[in-house]
Amino acid sequence: MTFPAPRSVRRPLAVAVVSAFLLASPFAIAQTNEPTPVTASAGLPAALPSIGALSSVPAPTLAARAWISIDLTSGQILTEEKPEERIEPASLTKVMSAYLVFNALREKRLSLTQMVSVSEKAWRTGGSRMFIEPNKPVSIDELIRGMIVQSGNDATVALAEAVAGTEEAFAGLMNEEARRLGMTGSHFTNSSGLPDPQHITTVRDLGILAQRLIQDHPDFYSTYYKEKSYTYNKITQPNRNRLLWLNPSVDGMKTGHTDAAGYCLIASAMRGERRVLTVLVGAKNDTTRAQESLKLMNWGFQNFDAVKLYDANQVVTEPDVWKGSVDKAKLGAATPIWVTVPRGKAAEIKPQVERTDPLIAPLTQGQPVGTLHLTLDDQVIGSVPLITLEPVGKAGFFGRLFDAVRLWFK
Repeated sequence: MTFPAPRSVRRPLAVAVVSAFLLASPFAIAQTNEPTPVTASAGLPAALPSIGALSSVPAPTLAARAWISIDLTSGQILTEEKPEERIEPASLTKVMSAYLVFNALREKRLSLTQMVSVSEKAWRTGGSRMFIEPNKPVSIDELIRGMIVQSGNDATVALAEAVAGTEEAFAGLMNEEARRLGMTGSHFTNSSGLPDPQHITTVRDLGILAQRLIQDHPDFYSTYYKEKSYTYNKITQPNRNRLLWLNPSVDGMKTGHTDAAGYCLIASAMRGERRVLTVLVGAKNDTTRAQESLKLMNWGFQNFDAVKLYDANQVVTEPDVWKGSVDKAKLGAATPIWVTVPRGKAAEIKPQVERTDPLIAPLTQGQPVGTLHLTLDDQVIGSVPLITLEPVGKAGFFGRLFDAVRLWFK
């Protein structure tokens, strides 16, 4: 294996070899070596399997149509059943509506104290209701609670109109956001989840969406989704998420039901440093969706450990740099690197680094230059982009010249 020479010896060595090099190949100094990926092992899978396949305790079989469980600490899928099957989202649609409302609040296009006049369309929207009244002002904060806690379709339409002017325009924003988030199996036609043949999603897409809402809007999530009841217009309605009463670690997220969709639930819980998210659709009744969701959630917490391998900006590897002002680059990740493994398997995790080779200066701070693959039982269970933690400037003329010569022979 060829290594760059230390900077202290580059200049005299460069002077010694440059004449012979130029005589042997007068045009070689202009030649550039194209960086190529160097991989610690071959045959890495294009898609990562669910980590549940490696557990000695099999995932539970649930009385539902489709489901997925994700460890949000690491972002890994614990188990899934029919994750890509097209389904009717019912009121789980309101998670996307909430995400867009929270985006508007963050961008100062709305404020929580802003008063909204209720349109005739919002007032007449069928299904579950907050019982807002036409032309009676209501605040954005009240509407959000009506949408999330009471699952009010009327409140959701009023919020959609506040954001985009019309519900139809808001549905366009929902589809734009779905594409941006990578929700490839979803299409929305309304803000509330009322049945429509073109209004579809998948449990995997709902998992992506719920994860992003929790991560992108943690303050809004913690404020609204754990509320057990809300009173508006002298009418108190309970949150339909039974898990808020059944398990103290559960702090959200959203229920849904139509005849075609069955009983559906997105649920999230925090135990210690771990957060697990479950999405379950197509249960036969309210009790079953709660029991089966809790069964799936408990399996995820009880049979897996989330292990923090590296802190944010901790050096993972220090490969050699060519033509640089320093001899090595410090590579790591901007956020902590976690991996979820079956309980008791943490010591068996093996890291593999895939990176560009050769690394040629200059390198900017934060520049992507490789990937850290984490393997268990010869399977890749997680992959994390590696970036340069510190910039690497160019070496002086003779340092660059010497490394150019060596790269030509490499």
